[in-house]
Amino acid sequence: MTFTPALPVAWTEIPVGDLDAGTAFYEAVTGCRLERQSMGPNDTAVFVTDPPMGAGGVHLYPGKPAPGGVGPTVHLAIADRLEDAIARVVPAGGAVVSPPIAIPAGRFAYITDPDGNSIGLFEAAEG
Repeated sequence: MTFTPALPVAWTEIPVGDLDAGTAFYEAVTGCRLERQSMGPNDTAVFVTDPPMGAGGVHLYPGKPAPGGVGPTVHLAIADRLEDAIARVVPAGGAVVSPPIAIPAGRFAYITDPDGNSIGLFEAAEG
């Protein structure tokens, strides 16, 4: 059997120790709005997208991240310049792990959030 999904990721969950603090961090750093929702057994904070992503989106949930940023890396789109987003990481409680890295699609930098999750901040190339 061969299965070719439209998108290979069904959805992405980022575990945080404190949902309110995690929401504040991600809103401050990415410039995106997160919306609180109850899903199954958990309250979550969902990244708002236009158009809405449904199951294909990203959300925070109360959970325990892999220690020391060794878990999977989630790359998130940012609202403005990569350098501006990087500058907001440390004041918001995270750590910057790399300088900007150029790839054909744009630029990204690795950070860790206050819970130690490995995160990439992505700025798409113009054009």
